[in-house]
Amino acid sequence: MLSVDLTLCASFIAYGEVVAMPKRYPDELKRDVVAVARRGDLTIPEVATDSGIAEDSVRRWMRQADIDDGIKDGMTSAEQSELVRLRREKRRLEMENEILRRAAAYFASSTLPK
Repeated sequence: MLSVDLTLCASFIAYGEVVAMPKRYPDELKRDVVAVARRGDLTIPEVATDSGIAEDSVRRWMRQADIDDGIKDGMTSAEQSELVRLRREKRRLEMENEILRRAAAYFASSTLPK
């Protein structure tokens, strides 16, 4: 049995191990790093090292910035946020419907003649 300290809010369980959640970098930092990388003075690995950020993160931020700026096709950050919000709302409404359906079935069964 795996013992997990539930007070560690910055961790999650993956494959039976407690793994630290990745840091969420502020949008301003992402914009600044992308701007430095786009200038071309430094390579992406140099920008990543100087910023203390993983190279893959810088590449992902640049890819998303290209989409957000209309340079490449894809789902923008605003569209992604809207999709996440709508999926959460859908899940909440489905749960509410399930609760109401079960409550209606419970009350209907208690009012049936015996």
